[in-house]
Amino acid sequence: MSKLLSADNSYRDWIQEVSQRFRQSQLKAAIKVNDEMLRFYWSLGRDISRMSEMAKYGTGFYKAISSDLHDIFPDIHSFSVTNLKYMRYFYDMYPDVENRQQPVDDSEKAMIRQQAVDELPEDAIFRIPWGHHVAIINACRHDSDRALFYVRKTLENNWSRAVLLNFLDSDLFERQGKALTNFKKILPEPQSELAQSITKDPYNFDFLTIRENYDEKELKHALMDNITNFLLELGNGFAFVGREYRIEVGNTEKFLDMLFYNISLHCYVVLEVKVTDFDSSYAGQLGTYVVAVNHQLKTDTDNPTIGLLVCKGMDKVEAKYALESSSQPIGVSGYQLSRLLPEKFKGSLPTIEEIEAELSNPLK
Repeated sequence: MSKLLSADNSYRDWIQEVSQRFRQSQLKAAIKVNDEMLRFYWSLGRDISRMSEMAKYGTGFYKAISSDLHDIFPDIHSFSVTNLKYMRYFYDMYPDVENRQQPVDDSEKAMIRQQAVDELPEDAIFRIPWGHHVAIINACRHDSDRALFYVRKTLENNWSRAVLLNFLDSDLFERQGKALTNFKKILPEPQSELAQSITKDPYNFDFLTIRENYDEKELKHALMDNITNFLLELGNGFAFVGREYRIEVGNTEKFLDMLFYNISLHCYVVLEVKVTDFDSSYAGQLGTYVVAVNHQLKTDTDNPTIGLLVCKGMDKVEAKYALESSSQPIGVSGYQLSRLLPEKFKGSLPTIEEIEAELSNPLK
């Protein structure tokens, strides 16, 4: 460290500002390099696709391209047969990315796909790393709608490849926004659409390891012990406020299973977890909690509180009727949980209470 840095405040501030500018320029340069590389991959994939169709080169075409390009660029490892095939798949997945005209096919599926493309920035597919694209191609090879969904989510949430793979494996595309809700009836647009979009059905709790015949208390303990994964499954924008959150309803104490605040929606979210199938009484209970939070926690800058009820299962007709009868914005979803320990392990595994009691005993 120079003497000038330690003695002159204005100089120190300038040095810090220069370092921040340099880091920003590094980031922009990395994004630019990734953008240019992906555009090249897309264009090479386009050329391979068109040449294959026109000349019928056959399966040896990729090997010939790989060999010839390697001779020209011996230090470049991007032209393997496998990577060249992925470039072709990359183009085939997004052939109209640089030509956003309305589809000739006016079928519902074509229009939905065009809408999915139009909602993304023009250069969206060139903003995420190539490794992410390879993962998306492997999972969504023949489904552009599904692929574009994961491109959008990666951009919105800045997913790492590991997180992307997790959501690809858990079929997020099929689950996102699928909860049964009354949001459209209760909430104004566009809040109702945004609230619907943050829901899932079913929620995937496969990050938990829990015994067979678990009860509600055990499930809530397990979710809190895995709060990072739980927040990841809930989705972007959820901030944890508290578990067994205490509120007063008249002269009675009530404890909310879990209370969150959603930054995107600018509202509190009351989440109740049930290890049984949905019962209409659950909606009434949750509606009371939502009203209580609106009265006691919500400020003028917050949007109306919403409630999410996550049950082991549901009769959708009963759930629909219960939601129609509620004046509060509520959603109902199921959950899936596959990593269960055999019941015989229950006796050999200490409970949370037993562990706490043991730790509180003085050493002998």
